[in-house]
Amino acid sequence: MLQIVQYFSRTSPEIVEVPYPSESDNKIIIKTSLSLISSGTEKMLIEFGKSNLIKKALDKPDKVKKAIEKSKTDGFISTYNSIKNKLDESINLGYSNVGIVEFVGKNVKGFSIGDRVLSNGPHSEYISVPQNLCALIPNEVSDEDAVFTVPCAIGLQGIRLSKPTLGETFLVSGLGLIGLLTAQLLQENGVEVLGIDPNPERVKIAKKLGIKSLQLTDYNNPVSWCQNFTNGEGVDGVLVTAATDSNKPIEVAAKSCRKRGRIILVGVTGLNIDRELFYKKEISFQVSCSYGPGRYDKEYEENSHDYPIGFVRWTLERNFKSILQILSKKRMQPNKFITHRFFIKDALEAYKILVNDNNHLGILITYPQQKNIERTIKFNNHLPKINKEIDNKNVVSFIGAGNYSKKVLIPSFKKTGVILDKIVSKEGLGPTEIAKKFKFNYASTNLKEILDNDDAGSIVITTRHDSHSELIIECLSKNKNVFVEKP
Repeated sequence: MLQIVQYFSRTSPEIVEVPYPSESDNKIIIKTSLSLISSGTEKMLIEFGKSNLIKKALDKPDKVKKAIEKSKTDGFISTYNSIKNKLDESINLGYSNVGIVEFVGKNVKGFSIGDRVLSNGPHSEYISVPQNLCALIPNEVSDEDAVFTVPCAIGLQGIRLSKPTLGETFLVSGLGLIGLLTAQLLQENGVEVLGIDPNPERVKIAKKLGIKSLQLTDYNNPVSWCQNFTNGEGVDGVLVTAATDSNKPIEVAAKSCRKRGRIILVGVTGLNIDRELFYKKEISFQVSCSYGPGRYDKEYEENSHDYPIGFVRWTLERNFKSILQILSKKRMQPNKFITHRFFIKDALEAYKILVNDNNHLGILITYPQQKNIERTIKFNNHLPKINKEIDNKNVVSFIGAGNYSKKVLIPSFKKTGVILDKIVSKEGLGPTEIAKKFKFNYASTNLKEILDNDDAGSIVITTRHDSHSELIIECLSKNKNVFVEKP
């Protein structure tokens, strides 16, 4: 199956072939119908990949500090190799995905095979996602509307933090896709909405939606403009949805706010805040985290432990459901923001538009019917052919594709001259990249491939500790030699 990734050291995304994901008790597998490119996040990742090493360092000063400390203890060469390995890693692109459920884990509740669902999955033909990162799509909502749920939820979380009340006036700074969606959601809250952006086309779109909007130029003063709409009092709140290195959006937001106004940063800006602006007005400032409570919490995301509704009213999943309810009533129709569509095999053309065309909004990736599902990928890497004359103890397979595996164990085994046969993991991207780098024969998401393979007599287990005992027993029962730490 095909998936889109960005390598930190490369100048553009890549479409890679990876194995179909393995089944998990806590996840569902989804066959993707549509996914939406994130204009802000994905463009930022691509631009980071294009920058040279010095620019990368300037963009991540905290990482540079850690590297300096590491070099003091581990030495320069070790630190350099660690940084080089990090830059060779990839990241999944995409986080707004619509598709059909193909598999439901035994611990998953509320989903059935054949359901149409929305998730935060990446651009991939098939994805494996925990239940708290998915939501059922109502029949009244089309795929093309539903695929905008995640960016809507990002805006909604910012709105929830700002706590608007009926009749207040809010400024949305940055009228890209998330900004326009956020402005519409503010209107749903009975708020008077103002919008500012340097792009004239986006200002036109906002005006058509009933949002009083101003194009930012050298001649327009957004602070005075906001004052004019609020009888000189200033806006009650500002949602900053811009993506820029500049501090200007935060400065404009603070100057435009009334006394004790609030500013929520939904996008990405410079954060050299002028204390005086905030001090005199006692302005509240908060950074919004993604699509809501639960994001980045392992217990919530991976183990599906929900937060009690009496204590946390709006989690990320409940934000998804709230957006889908609005869409089902046709109070928003974000599909009108679709400007481009591409098949996944042609997706690199979509990223050229993302980087070079400032007038894009909704760029969709579409997925044709996938007939053949491959759980194992074979690589032509010219390794010695495995045959009966080779002692199969020297043919080694790996279970697990984590950091310790690829940074320590696999390089160490490779130095001994063993034949690296198969590497298996639950997700397909990790073993595929490791197989290419270290010249394994196969990458797989199918554990049975390793256990039933007579060629490889030795298996290295590098998964999480709580899985070790079960895997050891399975490997020994197949007469394999086993290397495992912390069993």
